[in-house]
Amino acid sequence: MVTGTTVARRARWLNPTRKSADPRMPLALVVLSVAVVAGLMLPLAFLVLQAAQAGGGQLSQLLLRQLTLTLLLNTVKLVVVVTAACAVIGTAAAWATERTSLPGRRVLATLLVLPVAVPDFVIAWGWVSLFPSLSGLPGAALVLTLGLYPLVYLPVAASFRRADTAQEYVARSLGKGPWSTFMSVTLPQARLAVTGGCLLVALYLLAEYGAFSVLRYQTFTTEIFAEFQQGFDAPAAAALSLVVVALGVVVLVAEVAATRPGRTVLGRPRPQAGVRVGLGRATAPVVAALGALVVLAVGVPAAMIVYWAGSGQRTTLPAAQSLAGAAWHTALYSASAAAVATVAALPVAVLAVRYRRAPVVVMERAALLVEALPGLVVALALVYFAARYAPLAYQSGPLLVMAYAIMFFPLALVAVRASMARVPAELEMVGRSLGRRPLSVVLRVTLPLVMPGLLASFLLVFMTAATELPATLVLVPTGVQTLATQFWAYTGDFSYRAAAPFAAAMLVVAVVPSYLLGRWFDRLPSGAVGR
Repeated sequence: MVTGTTVARRARWLNPTRKSADPRMPLALVVLSVAVVAGLMLPLAFLVLQAAQAGGGQLSQLLLRQLTLTLLLNTVKLVVVVTAACAVIGTAAAWATERTSLPGRRVLATLLVLPVAVPDFVIAWGWVSLFPSLSGLPGAALVLTLGLYPLVYLPVAASFRRADTAQEYVARSLGKGPWSTFMSVTLPQARLAVTGGCLLVALYLLAEYGAFSVLRYQTFTTEIFAEFQQGFDAPAAAALSLVVVALGVVVLVAEVAATRPGRTVLGRPRPQAGVRVGLGRATAPVVAALGALVVLAVGVPAAMIVYWAGSGQRTTLPAAQSLAGAAWHTALYSASAAAVATVAALPVAVLAVRYRRAPVVVMERAALLVEALPGLVVALALVYFAARYAPLAYQSGPLLVMAYAIMFFPLALVAVRASMARVPAELEMVGRSLGRRPLSVVLRVTLPLVMPGLLASFLLVFMTAATELPATLVLVPTGVQTLATQFWAYTGDFSYRAAAPFAAAMLVVAVVPSYLLGRWFDRLPSGAVGR
């Protein structure tokens, strides 16, 4: 006999945005997720220990300095400006490529993804090489916007592509124009994707270092690096890092508040045969604007790489590791970290989508908070714990891989969670009805279906880790160099000709993953990323 309670339980199981019908979360998944999040919290534990050693009085003095207020204002201004700019540019570019009659939109869509493959410090280096006076907030805002807008463009384009366009037909039939339809119908459907992309941009900005150093823009990350590496003042650096963590919490809370009202329920997309807006006379200006965006983000650094590679300047540094050796170590460490982060993200993603309860949401948000931690803090935290509990791991490849996995775990979680949201809960219900345990259902049913998301997670982490700089400078094994460290060493010596091949290699290494990543986002349903 089917009772009302039974029907209610089945309804809760079929709705992936609500709690699972099973009141018990799988113990194995809970244990694995807690272990993963506990490992991610090591840098925070390090900061707390350092702050405790400083004492309340010294910590108050450090936090109440005029310098702290200056850094706070600089950081907040940059986060607000760049996040807003990325939201506008990414959303506008996604709408142009997915919802208009733009000629060559598939080619443009591929080109618009490329900036995500270019390291921000390489973009900054290219612009400063062209305009040596470029610096401060305008320079930092320009460079970071050009480098980070794809984080908004990718999920929003996927959302536009998979959204139900029937509502747009209705709006247009009621006399609404293209702009009114976009603001009242199209954009609200992509709200979760926009906020999800903006969240990644804001957290990324809090942890960025290389571009700010090149552009001489003082933020918490540049001052933290100076305190740790130059002043050897660990308490001051820890105090500033705690402020960055607090800013990350504010960003996460703001994202939750922005997505809570009228929350979109994930389900099967119902795309209709395109509602494409005719651009008319605006076609040429829109194509020119999108082309200019790609040229500014990718063309300028690429052109400067070619220019400096052909210059006659010589390096004053001693002979360094070969380009092939640096590329090999970059690929090895990045691929290893991508594999670790992807595997670790799977249990957390399963809990976040299928068992979305308060403790799970807390764990998920704590995992995302890691994105706001400067790479130097993560590196020094691992050095601190390795020196005390695993001395043999100090300055070893596995320790660097662990640092990458911790730093870029949020990116892996976003990709795996988005793919997990696409798996029909009915299939898992069938597996459970056949007597399979929850973990067995995950391994036999869920895992094969989320494999595209796992591949996307691997590519995203690999591409980002391949260009990571601060943590690599601290943790790279003795006698080993990566493409990023070699490039940084040569540019620091103003040996641009020697640095150019390493910059070019970073672009080559990241182009293929960025293209494949864009293809994966092409297949995402509306709202999958922005949840």
